[in-house]
Amino acid sequence: MTELWKLSAVEVAEGVASGSFSCVEVMQSVAERIEQRNGRLNAITVDLRDSALSEAKAADEARVGGQQIGPLHGVPVTIKENVDMVGESTPNGIPAYAELIATEDAPLVRNLRNAGAIIVGRTNVPEFSMRATTDNPLRGRTFNPWDDAASPGGSSGGAGVSAAVGFGPLHHGNDIGGSLRFPSTANGTCTVKPTTFRVPVFNSTAAAERGPLSQAMSCQGLIAREARDVRLGTSVIIGHDPRDPNCPPVPWNGPDLGSPITVAVTTESAGYDIHPDIVQSVRDSASMLADAGYRVVEVEPPPIIESAREWFRAGTTEMQATIDPAIRQHGSETIQTIFDWYYELSEILDRDAYINAFGHRTRLMRQWNVFLSEHPLVLTPFLMRPLFDWDYDAGSFEATKDLFDAAIYSTGVNYLGLPAGVIATGMVDGRPSAVQIVGQRYREDLICDAMEVIERQTGPLAQQLWSRDGD
Repeated sequence: MTELWKLSAVEVAEGVASGSFSCVEVMQSVAERIEQRNGRLNAITVDLRDSALSEAKAADEARVGGQQIGPLHGVPVTIKENVDMVGESTPNGIPAYAELIATEDAPLVRNLRNAGAIIVGRTNVPEFSMRATTDNPLRGRTFNPWDDAASPGGSSGGAGVSAAVGFGPLHHGNDIGGSLRFPSTANGTCTVKPTTFRVPVFNSTAAAERGPLSQAMSCQGLIAREARDVRLGTSVIIGHDPRDPNCPPVPWNGPDLGSPITVAVTTESAGYDIHPDIVQSVRDSASMLADAGYRVVEVEPPPIIESAREWFRAGTTEMQATIDPAIRQHGSETIQTIFDWYYELSEILDRDAYINAFGHRTRLMRQWNVFLSEHPLVLTPFLMRPLFDWDYDAGSFEATKDLFDAAIYSTGVNYLGLPAGVIATGMVDGRPSAVQIVGQRYREDLICDAMEVIERQTGPLAQQLWSRDGD
């Protein structure tokens, strides 16, 4: 029973439902794991183990009493500190927001609770959730369990670390430029960035609605050690919530496309010096999919670099108009400098250019939609360089530029609003690495299918971490 923290969400839910073990036993195992490891890693910033154990006891009583249970009954989860939990603060890494208390649960939190999940803690973020690493003046730095000097990813770095080391099987994060996929890559886990608007969004603590492009690019999701858990958890959090009028009532499983499903493969780097081991990881993953019956073709999709550039131009324009005043008032010198570099990397648009850019986005989306109609999945690199150090982006303008040049397959996908998953494939230069699978709109189910194929060959990478650490 002391090893229950190692179980997947699927295994926990099945074991609880069958009576093989109790919710309390699972929660005690996870709580002990957090006690052992979180002090050094600083992934969980708000400890909710006491309330989680009480909820686990009630969940056991409900099951024994014959009450209907949900698909995540008794599954431990964490929630990132930029999404509302009733009665808890939503500080987003900012000391000035430390007492910003939520009056209601965000939709995905409500959906997880309704499915029977039990929240064991809140996870760390960078300031304003706007860096590809995780450090802030309120909670401090989160450490990568594979390598102290490596970034844990951002902005959902606390979630990525929590998934890798065993603080429960499911961990909430969100993604506007890669904030689910960077931490998954950095920690050897997996995730799916859902289609834009797929998961309902609302924060009672928000001072204002987000800008139009932020709404069109950001999304909520889950990080896990195993692809089947991403499937199970994401199918839960997409549930309808009337507080988000943009969320469509699209079922999780889409229509059967027949077989074989075509997968386009690309390693086009737009001139970036892509690491050869990352190219090899894409090729190896393509071979795994081909062996499993997919029709794998090397054909170039529409250039991702154009979408990545537009993400920067239009995105930084909107950020300067919306979030920048708060950054200047409440942000550290580090985050202010990094934002200055963001603006220097980009081009701040005037009103007419911003409107035209938003219209141009539709043309880019159309190009990809047409391509995906013939190639339902596209296998790409994610980060085209080895995992960077935790403070790499704060070192210089050139480092920040390099990071975003290496991540065009991240930001470009957000600009298009497409779903994309990353799955760990092994180590590059001694640090975790991953490949990305982009899919048709609302076909996260197909992405999960392909991730599971790759994972069956590679195995969950986190298990190598546990073996190394004697777990």
